Amino acid sequence: MDIDQLVERFQKKDVKAFEKLYAMYSDSMHGVIYNIVRNNDIAEEVMQDVFIKIWYKSDSYSKQKGRFFTWILNIARNAAIDKIRSKSFKKGKQNLNTDFFVDIIETHESLDDKTDAIGVKAFVSKLAEKCKEVIELLYFKGYTQSEASEALNMPIGTIKTRNRNCIQELRNMVLN
Repeated sequence: MDIDQLVERFQKKDVKAFEKLYAMYSDSMHGVIYNIVRNNDIAEEVMQDVFIKIWYKSDSYSKQKGRFFTWILNIARNAAIDKIRSKSFKKGKQNLNTDFFVDIIETHESLDDKTDAIGVKAFVSKLAEKCKEVIELLYFKGYTQSEASEALNMPIGTIKTRNRNCIQELRNMVLN
């Protein structure tokens, strides 16, 4: 069964389709969420919330607007960013031990292996260096456009333009 048929069944609340999509995408989703929240338990919690959300909001997905994976990836990324901006998350991080910071330093430079479960890393690696920087910060590390602008010492308009152009370049690579 192809992905379009599976998504149609999912949108009709077919539990088997849900289970299949969960099996297909949960590792990738977890990897993206983990790269943002940096806590396995919280990543699991956010991932479960995301799958519940897409179950109830499945009718808002349209294949004319983009791929299903991209749709759920954006929901996951936004949910993870919302989580790290929440008061409860910030309050829980007040008394962190140094192991948390060591983990960030050790893993900050590369994408998590789980993120690459569907081969995204291969496509991103083919992009120009300026695109890799922006894509990694915005989509794999959970930076906002303002934070990426600051980190890369670029105007926010440049970040927005590069993001749009680089995503279009990725889209062309994947679809061709």
